Amino acid sequence: MGKLYDGIMGVVVGDALGVPVEFEERDTFEITDMIGYGTHRQPAGTWSDDSSMTLATLESLTRLGCIDLEDIMQNFYHWIHYGKFTPHGHVFDYGITTHQAISRYVKGEVPQNCGGKDIMDNGNGALMRILPIAFVPHKQSDIDALSALTHGHDISKRGCRLYVDIAEQIIQSKSLEHVVLKADMCEKEYQRVINIKNLNRDDIKSSGYVVDTLEAAIWCLYTTDNYRDCVLKAVNLGNDTDTVAAVAGGLAGLLYGCGGEKGIPMSWIEKIAQKEWIKELCQKAEKKFCIR
Repeated sequence: MGKLYDGIMGVVVGDALGVPVEFEERDTFEITDMIGYGTHRQPAGTWSDDSSMTLATLESLTRLGCIDLEDIMQNFYHWIHYGKFTPHGHVFDYGITTHQAISRYVKGEVPQNCGGKDIMDNGNGALMRILPIAFVPHKQSDIDALSALTHGHDISKRGCRLYVDIAEQIIQSKSLEHVVLKADMCEKEYQRVINIKNLNRDDIKSSGYVVDTLEAAIWCLYTTDNYRDCVLKAVNLGNDTDTVAAVAGGLAGLLYGCGGEKGIPMSWIEKIAQKEWIKELCQKAEKKFCIR
């Protein structure tokens, strides 16, 4: 398997680690391994909307070989209404802004106009699913358009651009110390990212606000040296545990791969629901886009 599988499985495993303690307050719990039940009463290895929407995006890109906003939105519709792209055939978690966007699509709005554009529409629901676009030919406008399916405000679009930029540098085999957090990418709300590794834990928020989520994920990546520590650090920040760990896990999966001393623990992958289907989808995508 190649880097695409590493990144996608990084998202899924991070997501599943955070699901049992989503919304729990920081320092009221400690996660050290993959467990089940808790907040959503789901078995260990269950992933949430973060992974569902990531996989729905990847499935469309792979099947069509290109970015088709209408088709991706159709996949989101089949996810939220019919339980497709879920671990157990049903949806147990989704964001309000995302649900509103899909509802606009159902009512006939064109896909690129479905995402909320108000300042309050800057949750992390676009950021959490954006990783697949890093593996296919695209322009900045494609990242913006993919974000705008559910989150159309510029703050969300800028966060997605920054995340994809970091992912692309890692895909190009740059080590973490050589992944440049550029001032021209970290514009406006994201300026703290430039010096993120120098911040303390108390400086990091882990809410569902896209800026907080991206800062927390990058901080976890830059203050650890392996996948396990990165995603556990993300989960144990509390609050939006599954999404922060999914966003951090995507980058850490790309950086450290699967297995070995620093990669995604194979014991965690073994617990992941639908792991064989995820593997097959990634294999098809890697073949389609010639990814190693």
